[in-house]
Amino acid sequence: MSSTGRGGAGSGSGTGGRSLGGRTRVKTARGRTTSSVRWLERQLNDPYVKRAQMEGYRARAAYKLLELDEKFGLLKSASRVVDLGAAPGSWSQVLLKRRPSAMIVGIDLLPMEPLPGFSFVQGDFLAEGMDAQLIAILGGKANLVMSDMAANTVGHPGTDHLRTMALVEAAAYFAGEVLEQGGHFVAKVLGGGAEGPLVAELKRRFASVRHAKPPASRKGSSETFLVAMGFKG
Repeated sequence: MSSTGRGGAGSGSGTGGRSLGGRTRVKTARGRTTSSVRWLERQLNDPYVKRAQMEGYRARAAYKLLELDEKFGLLKSASRVVDLGAAPGSWSQVLLKRRPSAMIVGIDLLPMEPLPGFSFVQGDFLAEGMDAQLIAILGGKANLVMSDMAANTVGHPGTDHLRTMALVEAAAYFAGEVLEQGGHFVAKVLGGGAEGPLVAELKRRFASVRHAKPPASRKGSSETFLVAMGFKG
């Protein structure tokens, strides 16, 4: 797990922004690159970022899971959940609000601020014995494994896609180890979706496999989400 891919919902304070026609512009500052200025402007003008700040979510990514849940009912029966690449915690926040009685365990290479009612392990989900450790924390096999992970990008679309797909494949394998029969798996993919062999394997092991791009995914982003439901075991 190199990165969770869940951008923070920063307030943009101290950016030297000014408003033009309802849109906040960021003043160029010494040491601030053009790309960083564009990123700050995007954050300052993103309605999902503003909404996340108002509603107490740690990142705008919360709305991707909320929208996927509205479409697929992913969280309806979630009672034991593994959140892969959990930091900063917005997806687990959604679970805690939607399913307050659920057992949720998150894992990430990065540290994460605690959440009430949430267990966190800082480590590698691919480490030997980690599947058994997380099942023990949950008190049984999971009925939902979710992953908003994306590999650290290098700026080359083909390479970035391959790196992220390797994470997706690893997450799918992990889900097969920890899910109970009937459970669900959702994971972020980049650059056109999951590839044929992975989709074929998931279709063999799940009753339904679909791609979806929730409205909260930025229009210019290549991300989609792979939703596999009804684990056959």
